[in-house]
Amino acid sequence: MRFPPIIGRGRKTPVQDLQELSALLAVAEAGSFTAAAERMGRDASVLSRRVAALEQSLGVRLLTRTTRRVSLTEAGAAYCRRIQPLLEELASAGREASEHAARPQGLVRVSLPVTFGRHWVAPLVPRFLLEHPEIRLELRFSDRVVDLVADGFDLAIRVAARPLRDSSLTLRRIAGYRNMLVAAPSYLAVAGVPQAPEELARHACLGFTGHADYPDWVLARGEARHRLRPAFRLATDLSEMALQAAVEGAGITLTPDWLAGPGLRDGRLAEILPGWGGPGQGGVYAVLPPGHLVPARTRLFVEAVTKAIRAGWR
Repeated sequence: MRFPPIIGRGRKTPVQDLQELSALLAVAEAGSFTAAAERMGRDASVLSRRVAALEQSLGVRLLTRTTRRVSLTEAGAAYCRRIQPLLEELASAGREASEHAARPQGLVRVSLPVTFGRHWVAPLVPRFLLEHPEIRLELRFSDRVVDLVADGFDLAIRVAARPLRDSSLTLRRIAGYRNMLVAAPSYLAVAGVPQAPEELARHACLGFTGHADYPDWVLARGEARHRLRPAFRLATDLSEMALQAAVEGAGITLTPDWLAGPGLRDGRLAEILPGWGGPGQGGVYAVLPPGHLVPARTRLFVEAVTKAIRAGWR
């Protein structure tokens, strides 16, 4: 939305217009540039220039200047009567906006990847709603990469195996993760524990088709790289299914540590080939529409997600 200039002439910005109007009212009330400058914490010459610019823009003299006092002309007095209520209304609107920001409210529309959203975001939502009763959430779970602006989202949480780069969006990296090989102790007791990536070829492997390198597994340890193409006993586009099959002893899967963490902690899973994992460090990102001003309600939700992840990360 484009707003017309307050004064109507020239190419000044609304901020410049307001500064000039405020200067005029301050000088008219104080009766001199010096007294007005003291009240506003400005230099008298600055106020003089602003009033002069306003007079030039309007094409009329607003103040009569003498060596001792400054007073309004007839046109200046009439002009001040009209603009004073407007500036008071603007000041009131500013206070109202600040109070609104201090008490965040309104709707936050969030796009979430299905598995990550279910494991890491859904559990924090009830408490967030209780702590912020005036904020409403609309959460859409989908692995589709949405267009934040076109689809009307305030925020997207994205999980990426490689660094995200999009100059048109605001990206905030919340946390890092890595892909790791895991299997159930019951499977390893029968099939044995592989000691090198090459040995995975003779093991039952469980694949997630959403991996960037599928149908290959690309493993890294330091500068070393190993690429293999397992004969998957199971391939699925649901990472939770591949992990659950591994928990039940069906084979080995390559999965992110944020998903394998609970099974590793309670002993249902064991890490295979420690030190070997997906190449590079993946990341969890908060993706925001272009611009620098993030509404308080959106910022609070990003902070809640960030806090939950960093507190519970493996």
